[in-house]
Amino acid sequence: MRRACLVLAGALTVVSGCGLTSGSPMVDNVVPGSIGRGEPLKGADLTVTSKEFTEQLILGAIMGIAFEAAGADVLDRTGIQGSIGAREAVRSGDADAMYEYTGTAWITYQGNSEPIDDPRAQWEAVRDADFKNGLTWLEPSALNNTYALATNRANARKYGTKTLSDVAALAESDPGAVTLCVEGEFANRADGLPGMQKAYGMSVPAKNITQMDTGIIYTQAAKGSCAYGEVFTTDGRIKSMNLAVMEDDRKFFPNYNAAPEINSRTLKEWPAIAEILAPVTARLNNAVARELNAKVDVDGEDPHKVALDWMKAEGFVKEG
Repeated sequence: MRRACLVLAGALTVVSGCGLTSGSPMVDNVVPGSIGRGEPLKGADLTVTSKEFTEQLILGAIMGIAFEAAGADVLDRTGIQGSIGAREAVRSGDADAMYEYTGTAWITYQGNSEPIDDPRAQWEAVRDADFKNGLTWLEPSALNNTYALATNRANARKYGTKTLSDVAALAESDPGAVTLCVEGEFANRADGLPGMQKAYGMSVPAKNITQMDTGIIYTQAAKGSCAYGEVFTTDGRIKSMNLAVMEDDRKFFPNYNAAPEINSRTLKEWPAIAEILAPVTARLNNAVARELNAKVDVDGEDPHKVALDWMKAEGFVKEG
């Protein structure tokens, strides 16, 4: 979610390795349900993109299916590796739209070091700052995919930690007890491990920190191979592996509310995009995200199918 890869700014071709290819048409047999009535996007050719992790693949498919139901021909370019590549595709016009996270924009793209505590104010600040970049942010969702530390229930009982302040106190009183499994990016980002340790006065020696891929972290934390693992708050594996999430009691981590990020030229040509996506975005929250993400990461379902099933179940679209 927060990884970055370099792109040629303003170019239509993304540097090799970022994952943007020619894409493939979305061919879902859907018609308007509660959204897209009158097919206000009839005649539009729209390209939807996303980052490469589960939640983004689902959100990208949800957006594309909404556009299809409203009459658009949709090209699927979801699954770009890294945050910057997907954003640049929308900014440059190589793609038209994606679901992006307010915290990622505020910290990673716009270069701020301090998050804004209020989610609405965070979104407004991101929206205003990106206007000059040719990007329009539509209304945000309640889905907040932020960072957290989690532990298994045995360690939660053993150490009695419920908050990050508790973890910091444990690291001071029993330094060997706090072992961390984290992603490489989290280990080095200002809004990741270094900033968290500074904010909480937490000191974890380097030998107690192991860097690994996201999916492995959940398994290792559940097994107790590391006492605490870096997790995302909307990940379905938190529930399926019965992990206890530590409260960010000092509100260090930014709000990462998902919201549609649209190329402004596209939105000007097809203003109905806003009204089509508004009810879908309004339905997205952490509980929905955990459920949908778990269908992919735990049950092994296809992200696009998960998105389509949800859109139908919610009545947003119907079978054509």
